[in-house]
Amino acid sequence: MIKIKHFIQQSWLLIVASFCFGLLIAVANAALSERIEQNRIDKLNRLTRALLPEAENFIALDTEIEIESTRRGKKEKVKVYKAVSEDECVGWSFNVAGSGFADKIELVIAVDKDFQKLAGFDILASNETPGFGDQIKYDYFRDQFKGAPAEELALVKTGEGNPRKIDSEIVAITGATVSSEAVIEIINNSITQIKNQMQDKRLIGNDK
Repeated sequence: MIKIKHFIQQSWLLIVASFCFGLLIAVANAALSERIEQNRIDKLNRLTRALLPEAENFIALDTEIEIESTRRGKKEKVKVYKAVSEDECVGWSFNVAGSGFADKIELVIAVDKDFQKLAGFDILASNETPGFGDQIKYDYFRDQFKGAPAEELALVKTGEGNPRKIDSEIVAITGATVSSEAVIEIINNSITQIKNQMQDKRLIGNDK
């Protein structure tokens, strides 16, 4: 009992300061949560428009799409957007996430209207290692996905493939194989499941 009393006497200021600091963080987060979410939405819209520049509008599907995530097999709902130009579908977009080397990676992915080819992807959120894993956001890596088939992609080591050739083989980033694999896994996992569900719901042709 004496030891506990001594501990409280010696550390009360630290305990009070920690409580106040935690309270301030909670209040600040609550106050800024709407702005943070709006900034995230704005970034999502900006990245999507860059992937499908021919689109005039993006219409969220009412149909629910749910996929099994790469993270512990959890089910996650995915919001799919129809890219439209003059009332004609020019593509589809959605954002999905998976585990990276350092933390969760969130991607914005776009495909053509028939779900045959990738229009590309961009990074919505990532904490991959600066100078290594964060190269997944660089054009030289992302350009390999533009026009690649919207099907199972394969990662190959540097020197085993041609990064300028657009096909199902994606050349890994030197020194960042785990981050490269994470991107491939997220895309492969989401593309297959979303495509199958959209075919089942007759949103795209079953013969595509």
